[in-house]
Amino acid sequence: MDSVIDAPIWLRGALSPEALHGLDPFFDGAHRPGNRLPLDERLVAALAPVDDQIQQVAAKMRPVRALAFNKTAQANWALPWHQDRVIATQDRHDVPGFQNWSQKHGAWHCEPPLKLLTDMLFVRVHMDDTDAGGGAMEIANGSHQAGIVKSDMAAQVATGYPTQICSASRGDILILPMLTLHRSLAAPNPTVRRVFRLDYAATALPAPLGWAN
Repeated sequence: MDSVIDAPIWLRGALSPEALHGLDPFFDGAHRPGNRLPLDERLVAALAPVDDQIQQVAAKMRPVRALAFNKTAQANWALPWHQDRVIATQDRHDVPGFQNWSQKHGAWHCEPPLKLLTDMLFVRVHMDDTDAGGGAMEIANGSHQAGIVKSDMAAQVATGYPTQICSASRGDILILPMLTLHRSLAAPNPTVRRVFRLDYAATALPAPLGWAN
């Protein structure tokens, strides 16, 4: 299963204190497990130092979705093994291969064809130090090669790959193939674990579909 990258890429200490301070305000009022952020002029400007780093790994790709996660003692969620196979679009249109439509937080979402997902990246920007005790994400390295994995098979498929707890420091960036299986356990010692989740794509969607941002 060919994808943009074949393995996780860590950019340790990639962001300066100034860049991180510019991103901190986007977590104000983020109380849901995943708070969708519009990729407006303000956010795009703040994410410019992140984008500079991504362009060195995958040139000509751009962010098409942004989420802010803030795991705390009051929001200490857990998610089982799964893939993120959903994209956000401007509107709903019945285009072959785009299915399972739903609306979330005012935006249309769907599952696109496999080829589009293999051409995307899943980026995490760590805003706080985090480890297993703080509910760090766990990934199954290489699992993107399995293609589309049904939800009820995700845990079984994940056991066939080496797993890694994604311990990170503030300013670290993790770049993953979009279809990497991952899970998030509740934090045994919850403090604050803020992360930007960014989806990157290289191509436009087939007309009349368009990326939500």
